[in-house]
Parts: sequence; structure tokens; C-alpha cells
Amino acid sequence: MMPEVPIETLQARAFEVPTDRLEADGTISWSSTTLVLVEAVGGGKSGIGYTYTDRSAVGLVAGKLAGTVQGKDAFAPQAAWLAMQRSVRNLGREGLAATAISAVDAALYDLKARLMQVPLVQLLGSSRPAVPIYGSGGFTSYSDDGLTRQLSGWVAEQGCRYVKMKVGSEPELDPHRVDVARRAIGERAELFVDANGAYGVKQALQLAGVFTRQGVTWFEEPVSSDDLRGLRAIRERAPPGMDVAAGEYAYTNDYVRRMLEASAVDVQQADLTRCGGVTGFLQAAAICDAYHVDLSGHCAPALHLHAACAVPRLRHLEWFHDHVRIEHLLFDGAPLARNGAIEPDLTRPGNGLIFKEADAARYAV
Repeated sequence: MMPEVPIETLQARAFEVPTDRLEADGTISWSSTTLVLVEAVGGGKSGIGYTYTDRSAVGLVAGKLAGTVQGKDAFAPQAAWLAMQRSVRNLGREGLAATAISAVDAALYDLKARLMQVPLVQLLGSSRPAVPIYGSGGFTSYSDDGLTRQLSGWVAEQGCRYVKMKVGSEPELDPHRVDVARRAIGERAELFVDANGAYGVKQALQLAGVFTRQGVTWFEEPVSSDDLRGLRAIRERAPPGMDVAAGEYAYTNDYVRRMLEASAVDVQQADLTRCGGVTGFLQAAAICDAYHVDLSGHCAPALHLHAACAVPRLRHLEWFHDHVRIEHLLFDGAPLARNGAIEPDLTRPGNGLIFKEADAARYAV
């Protein structure tokens, strides 16, 4: 057996990066994004993970979670994950605690792979050499010209076969904006829309009929992802050829199971930076496989890449504009899209990412 390597330290820092322009979806708008970076050290190596959450997660990682995992075996990240889940019982496992655990778990898997000097995907076991992506942005704050430039660029320059735009801020304008998007990409790619839960059930069904005539094939969170009855009603009545998707706010796999038990979605989403890191993402994938439902990774493409290569039934991974930009700003080794896909660099150990300390310093909070 491999000798144990104790986890020596666990540190966290927050970085706030301004958006390149105002971003908005059907329910909120924002002008900056906060990334919380976690570094786990043991055996002369360090592993990194991160999450997109509030800076207050730093204290939770550096306090309770560090006290929970320090001294545990770096070769057993799942055991550390279980200990962290128990440690936040009285705080609540969802929300901030889940995002903090996600970042720690990702860092521990990266540490284990670096200790073994292998790419993370080889540690996990590969199901595919590359991951299909869909370009994602098209914020409701964009002008028609901005929407056109972004969506057409994903198709022409990165070979994306799918692109997604936000809807729901002004529902009466959505058919026009979808028409602008369709003209921008032509027939070269499928068009997805994401309402972020902004519509009601009847409104969403009415718009689904409009959107399908405009060639939309994916309707994400037409209503709140907590409204499982509403999602199922839309899924059952949506036009043929239109998938209903949700699940990005799954902080636990009980949430994933309930969503699938309710037959609420055609495609289940999960976010490694929210659902419990690599451990949680693999568990979500196993549940999807048991229900014969495809899984789609939500945002943070650089951190998802290796796990997304490993899981069964993966549909695709979100190439989210804001996170792609941040990951290239802050990490050496962030993947580049080619022919509508990204693939891990098998010459680099772990998740393949190296934090750019000097470049990140200006964003520290």
C-alpha cells in the first residue's frame, strides 16, 4: 500500500475581477466576479482548487475546513470530503458551505494527482479525450451588435456547435433578441436560451412555442429550478426537439436525485464549484447514469475539464464568457477551445493549472 501523506496546510484567498462590461440575466446584474482560491499542501507538493462565490468563504476554508482536513491522508480526498460534510452539519450543507467544500475537494484531488505525478484525468479514469463545449454569454445587458459579435465569434473562431444566450429581463423583447442571435449564427450551430428562472410556467410555455420556431433547442431554467412541478410541466409540453435543463444550483446530490425523480429535466446540470467538487461531480454523474439522463457541466470550464473527461453520459460543458476570461487571466494552463471542444494537457500533472501570482495580485481582496 502507498504510505499516507498528511495534508499539512490549507489556505484560501479571494480575488475580485471586474467584468469587461455590465452583465445581466433574467433575474440579476453584476459588474464583477469573485473567485476564491484554495491551496492544499502535503508531501512537498501543493494542489489548487477554486470556486466562484463570496469572499466570506475564505474564513470558512481557513477555519473550520482547514481544521477538519489537516493531518488527513492526501491520497484519500473522499475521506476528507466526508469529514467536511459532517463538519458543516450545523451550518447547513448548501450555499456558502458547499462552495467552500467544492474548492477544497478540487484542491485535494489536484494534490493527490500531483503527488502521483499524473494528470487528474488519468487518476480518475478517462471516458473521452476531449469535452464538447457550448459558448455561453449573450447577456441581456448586451446590445444587438454585442450579442451578434459574441455569438458569431464562438462559432467562427472556436468552432462551437452550440451557443447560449440569456433571456428573461424583458420578456417582450426576447423573441427579437433570439432572432438577432439566430441570424448571427445562421444554421452553423444550435441555439440555447437560459431564463435563470425568470418566467412563470404559462409564460415559459408560450415563449417555448415562439423559440422553437426560431430554432432554439435548449431551454434552461425556464422557471425557478426549485419549482420541480413547473419544470416538469414545461418539459412535458415543450415542443419536440427542445430540451429542458436545470440543476446548476445543486449544492448536494440529494438535490440532483430529487430533480431526476421528479422527471423535471431532459438534461441535468451540475457545477463542480458548487456541488461538492470532484467528489460531488462524480456522484452527480453516477446518479444521472442511473436515471439514463445526460449531464452537462455548468461554468468554470478549466476546473471541470478533467472530471468532465471522466464521467459517463456527459452532453457538454459550458464555455462561460466571464469564467473563461478570468481563468485565462489567473491561471497558466487554462484550456483553449478548438473545433468546439477542449482537452486536457496530458503533459501537465494534476488539473494542469498554475496560479499566476503576479497577474492576480491586483485583484486580491
